[in-house]
Amino acid sequence: MLATLSRVKSPRWLFPDILLRHILAQEVRRKPLSLLSHSSSPVSDAWRRKVSGGIRDVSTSGTLCAKVRGQSKKRELSEKKLTRHFVDHRRVKLMAGSGGKGVCSFHSEPRKEWGGPDGGNGGDGGSIIIKTNRYIKSLAQVVPVYKGENGQSGGSKNCYGRNGSTTYIEVPLGTVVKEQGKTVVDLSEHGQEYLAVYGGAGGKGNRFFLSNENRAPMTATPGTEGQERSLHLELRTMAHAGLVGFPNAGKSSLLRAISNARPAVAAYPFTTLNPHVGIVMYRDHEQVAVADIPGIIQGAHLNRGLGIAFLRHIERCRVLLFVLDMSTTEPWTQFKHLCYELDQYEPGLSQRPQAIIANKMDLPEARDKLETLKSHVTQKVIPVSALTGRNTEELILHLRELYDGYLQGEGNSGEGKPTRW
Repeated sequence: MLATLSRVKSPRWLFPDILLRHILAQEVRRKPLSLLSHSSSPVSDAWRRKVSGGIRDVSTSGTLCAKVRGQSKKRELSEKKLTRHFVDHRRVKLMAGSGGKGVCSFHSEPRKEWGGPDGGNGGDGGSIIIKTNRYIKSLAQVVPVYKGENGQSGGSKNCYGRNGSTTYIEVPLGTVVKEQGKTVVDLSEHGQEYLAVYGGAGGKGNRFFLSNENRAPMTATPGTEGQERSLHLELRTMAHAGLVGFPNAGKSSLLRAISNARPAVAAYPFTTLNPHVGIVMYRDHEQVAVADIPGIIQGAHLNRGLGIAFLRHIERCRVLLFVLDMSTTEPWTQFKHLCYELDQYEPGLSQRPQAIIANKMDLPEARDKLETLKSHVTQKVIPVSALTGRNTEELILHLRELYDGYLQGEGNSGEGKPTRW
């Protein structure tokens, strides 16, 4: 480095600091930094600190700079965090874009005194469209207010303003749009669109008002305001089968045993605060969606407990699986109370294709009540143990029979294509 500096004939005060730093940086790449701090170096410490101010933190060891990366394992979200991520209703205010104003101008160029009007029209405001997307499972990404893009104003030389771009609101399948308590549209198919608010029309320029009677119009109109609406978006779970039962009946544990879902499981009531959807895979690549509906209590149709907030998720389930806790004194009374709550919410809801799942059969007291339960009900009773996984194969096979019957019934009724995952 000193030999390089000695070849320069200019005095020190003519040597730019940037060039000195560049030369020193080249020397640092060739030699370790420990040589710069050698006591026998003729370069003073003050001058060295001044010149190497931008490279004092240079390290030649790649190991010290490397970031230690371990095997990152994705943690499961807790039920409290899932509450923040899963949103099944939103109230939104939609304001479409306003139209651009028209322009009043006249053509002007040399040797053409009476060019005439050339004011262009304004662009239309952007509309707002609600569109379904099968890959979205919650309304958490929907914001409270949406404002469409305004159209641009017109220009001279008959230039029209640009129209405002359309704003799309993506929602999951099964979203119901309501206005003042009345259902406006039911979005249940992928890619289905609903034009919620219209953009305002653009204003007219004075060129638009040109006529034989008025050869020099001075009139230009402003754009109209966009449409405004306040809508309520309500998500109803799109699942083929729904697990219905009282709190702490073992619905979440059963869903974990038969599907790929991982809802929270604990030994206290109301562990599940949000509906969870699990997919049951079959060998013929058919997929059946099973929803874990939060626990229903007596008086749920009167909005007690979690109430109507989650009873509406059962409306979309074509197959009902009643999960009964066999450790209770009279589990058959649970089935009667569940049917009563469903019918009070929607008449005939409990009459859909169904099966009764006698859960917690691993307990000794549950085995004695199984025969009594079968004598009180007429539906098929499947004894299972979600904890040990006992007899879950029979449940999965019977679920497929109910699902095939649902597909056959929907196809013969002509109501359209049934929902497939």
